[in-house]
Amino acid sequence: MAQSPVGSKDSTPLDPSRLQATLFDFAIAELVRQHRDSFQPLWTTESWAKFLIWLALNCGCSGDQQGLEAFAMALGPVMTGRMRRVFFERELEDLDLQVMADPAEQKVLVLPMGPTLGAMDPVGVAQALKRVGLMDRISADSSAWQQLDAVVAIPWDGSSFESMGPKP
Repeated sequence: MAQSPVGSKDSTPLDPSRLQATLFDFAIAELVRQHRDSFQPLWTTESWAKFLIWLALNCGCSGDQQGLEAFAMALGPVMTGRMRRVFFERELEDLDLQVMADPAEQKVLVLPMGPTLGAMDPVGVAQALKRVGLMDRISADSSAWQQLDAVVAIPWDGSSFESMGPKP
């Protein structure tokens, strides 16, 4: 029986371009995860902008407006969107929860990472929010939190949200 080259689950050979794209996506996501907490204040568009500037400078772009704009154009909206999603999400495996807190969105979302039955535990949600450092940026009144099937939607604290500015 002949052995086929390493391939996908259906045993077809991997396309080198597809493998390179997958490797690139993985590497970018890991880069974002490893450095996102370095840019203060966390959970703000300011931290996102600082991260993008740092990335542009490390890629050899100049720090002037023209260099930064060229970098943004080179990334494109799809790559920028993927990076931003990773930048503003946290997975808490021990709590089996994912927190998505992009300040450009109206609400912070807390989702289960696996299947759930019924409403999410508010204590676990609060624990996740505290662990990722969001408690001082969201509505402290848990009665304002919306349970939407297996997702909890939490409004940003109005004073913090106003200072965050528009989505870059």
